[in-house]
Amino acid sequence: MPRARRRESIPAHLTRPGDRKALMFIHPLGPEGAELRPLEPWQADEFLAHMDRAREYAGKRNGLPDVVRDRGGSRAFLQTYADRQAADSGRLYGIWQDGTLVGGVLFRTFDPAQGVAEAGCWLEPSAVGRGLVTRACRTIIDWAFTRRGMRRVEWHVATDNAPSIAVARRLGMTREGVMRSAFVHRGRRLDMELWAVLSEEWGGPGE
Repeated sequence: MPRARRRESIPAHLTRPGDRKALMFIHPLGPEGAELRPLEPWQADEFLAHMDRAREYAGKRNGLPDVVRDRGGSRAFLQTYADRQAADSGRLYGIWQDGTLVGGVLFRTFDPAQGVAEAGCWLEPSAVGRGLVTRACRTIIDWAFTRRGMRRVEWHVATDNAPSIAVARRLGMTREGVMRSAFVHRGRRLDMELWAVLSEEWGGPGE
């Protein structure tokens, strides 16, 4: 008889470089039926459907919807992060609400040698205002500090992206400066704020 699915935090053995046996995990994000799970290439169709729902809202401030426009683009993006996970240089996780993929969080970069990572996020409109991104980010940042010994997690955000700046504040990050004209999005050059939290400043995953 098959075993019942067990909900658990991110297993340490999933995080080893080169681990090809990617076991499924599910991490609850509060009592509202939200969960954090891996996002992998075999989920390309589900990810594309999610991007179609998120395209207009998320695309205002995030380049991801412009990259994922068809099934090929969806699979390629997911494969990029599967390769980064195998190389221990990045991570990608989805946020599901009542069984529907509604957003995600990631380590866009992850450098264990330097102890520095850059985190990021996105959501579709139906999931906005529920605290899902903050809880998901707390989970992966806590793992980076406590399991992997990282020293610094960064957050790069356009100066006019108030919701993302609010997440950085809720995560206990410090605004360290502005990188002028640092990023091009849909033909506009944007100033980018740099926020970061250090391991010794981290208060843990609790709210």
